[in-house]
Amino acid sequence: MKPVFIILLINLFFTASLFAQSTDSTNAIPDTAIVDTPVIDSLKPTTVSRKSFQLKNKILNSSGEPVSFAVKTRKQEQDDLMFYFILGIALLLAFLKFFYNRYFSNLFRVFFNTSLRQSQLTDQLLQAKLPSLLFNLFFFISSGLFVYILLSHYQLIGPDNKWVLIFSSIALLSFIYLVKYATLKFTGWITGLKDITNIYVFIIFLINKIIGIFLIPIIIILTYSGPEIAKIVVLISLLSILIFLLLRYIRSYSLLQNRLKISRFHFLLYVTGIELLPLLLVYKALMVYLTKML
Repeated sequence: MKPVFIILLINLFFTASLFAQSTDSTNAIPDTAIVDTPVIDSLKPTTVSRKSFQLKNKILNSSGEPVSFAVKTRKQEQDDLMFYFILGIALLLAFLKFFYNRYFSNLFRVFFNTSLRQSQLTDQLLQAKLPSLLFNLFFFISSGLFVYILLSHYQLIGPDNKWVLIFSSIALLSFIYLVKYATLKFTGWITGLKDITNIYVFIIFLINKIIGIFLIPIIIILTYSGPEIAKIVVLISLLSILIFLLLRYIRSYSLLQNRLKISRFHFLLYVTGIELLPLLLVYKALMVYLTKML
């Protein structure tokens, strides 16, 4: 039994020594927190070079002071009503040409006939009362719109009250020619020269109808073109209208000279006193009214 007992003691002693060594190894972990490098304080601001963060871009001003801009909502100008109004005028001309095609073709045939010797075509135009009235109304609408576009092009009126100014110009032109028509008819009735006054009125409204048709493409170009193109078109349109008016007076004088035996001086006085002065007075009154509104 002694040898067994001795062996057991040796085993117990050996295991005890191994356990003691393992516990000591756990306590012998080196201290990794102790380092020779200096400790940096995270609260202390570090001095870093600014040049390392600058963007080397000539377009971007990174070194300048920031500037704030006020954001403004842009109001989009919708001009759909003007588009539909011009489209309605063009459709009105198409309907007039479709329903009164014969009157439309005779109108241009008589216009290009400088002597007006085709009395049959002239009589047909004089007898067609309803087409003549409709084409005269078309002239008032197109010319009134052209006057508004012309005034806005030269910045004589503002964008406010646009439709009031358009319909006012149409009504003003209608009133001017209505007064002129009534005055000529009354003069012919008083003097007994109805035939001569009827021919003179016919020439006036014949040229007016051609002008009304001529203004449709001019109105479209002036409304939807740039300022450079609009400037050229305005000059062309004004020169064309001036030629139309001169043609009206020349053709009227050629007819009245043979029947009334009037001189050119007296006809010039008539044109200045009856035709030009009322238009100049209306223009002056319109400019005074518009300046007070603006």
